[in-house]
Amino acid sequence: MSRTHAQIVTELQARWPEHRVAPSQARVQALCDLLGSPEKSCPVILVAGTNGKGSTALMIDSLLRSLGLRVGRYSSPHLVDLTERISIDGLDISEDAFDDLVEQVLPLVELIDAQLIDGVAMTFFEVMTALAYAAFADAPVDVAVVEVGLGGRWDATNIVEAQVAVVCPIDLDHTHLLGDTIAEIAAEKAGIIKAGSKAVLAAQHPDAARVLLARCQQVGAEVLREGPEFGLIDRQPAVGGQVIRVETAQGPLGDIVLPLFGAHMARNAALAVAATEAFLGGKPMSAEVITDGLEEVKVPARLEVVRRSPTVVLDTCHNPHGARATIDGLTEAFDFTPLIGVVAMMADKDVAGVMGIFAEAMTTVVCTTIASTSRALPAQDLARLAGDVFGAERVRTADDMAAAIDDAVRLADEAGPGAGVLIAGSVYAAGEARAMLVRSGDGS
Repeated sequence: MSRTHAQIVTELQARWPEHRVAPSQARVQALCDLLGSPEKSCPVILVAGTNGKGSTALMIDSLLRSLGLRVGRYSSPHLVDLTERISIDGLDISEDAFDDLVEQVLPLVELIDAQLIDGVAMTFFEVMTALAYAAFADAPVDVAVVEVGLGGRWDATNIVEAQVAVVCPIDLDHTHLLGDTIAEIAAEKAGIIKAGSKAVLAAQHPDAARVLLARCQQVGAEVLREGPEFGLIDRQPAVGGQVIRVETAQGPLGDIVLPLFGAHMARNAALAVAATEAFLGGKPMSAEVITDGLEEVKVPARLEVVRRSPTVVLDTCHNPHGARATIDGLTEAFDFTPLIGVVAMMADKDVAGVMGIFAEAMTTVVCTTIASTSRALPAQDLARLAGDVFGAERVRTADDMAAAIDDAVRLADEAGPGAGVLIAGSVYAAGEARAMLVRSGDGS
């Protein structure tokens, strides 16, 4: 009897999880070698950084498709189903195609498992990365946009020689794996920049910038920096998003409708334009291509409105840098009074730092936990930490996401017009909430 999609997903996720990294590219390289080197089947744009990777990759994908190219995109983590991680031509791989691919590749995975390279069987993320490269080769695609998992230097995605290496803003996150300082983390992420590649760098903390530029000089990579070579010139909030003006390869271009909220998204759009033009060898894209590409972009769970009356907004922010961007964008676009928060976080994150930022805007926070992972901080523990910054009278708890959403919506209803709800604190939490609030096939 053939396995169901749910069984295949469960078995894949039972492997060494992606948050417990086994730093080595030997296993994924060995599997790709057995698969006929699918990672070499097309040019690759690698996207690394602490915050903004996912949205920047989505925008690059949309711009490339606006050029008429067939694009593969690999992202992580997913919100609801593993199939979201592998996209071809703007569409998630189907469950049937994904399951067939797994069945074809699994015997080779088991061969690598048996070797216990560096003492570890293939990890979940390594298998998923090889599946993505195999799917892109099978399609085939003209170009792959690949979001780095953790770090960069030893990440499974980085077995390629990327034509373009994009580095989004770097901040402190995953310090137990990547280093305790911004410079140490930047050194890991700089590993995606290789000889012959073009490095497209978002504006960085000075410590990160020094490391990244030194890496570019070391390997002889061409550099495009936000500020000197490209960037956001202006932005104006608008209904459903904003109107932006960016610096492109042929000069300033304005009146671009970006259907996303927040200054961080506008800067990510400028970064995506620069990365796409770098891929084209510095050749400018037409105004029509840029406008069409950015107008069509959709980024789930990034200040995404998932319900009205009261308005419920969903975001994935899970570190202080991301929380600041989210709260600033939310305040500008919605100005909820009051704002009710629903928050669930991982135990290994800077909970106090994130909660301190949330406390500036949220009148009340409903603390809950995440059912889908053992890494989640229990609701009572999160509430205790939240109480230190919010004050106990502004903190509530709920046993699960459904109960937390119900409580927050009720509070917003009672508060009347102007009230809103923000669900945030973890990608996993956003995934659970989105599965409850967004109907399949909505396209929202």
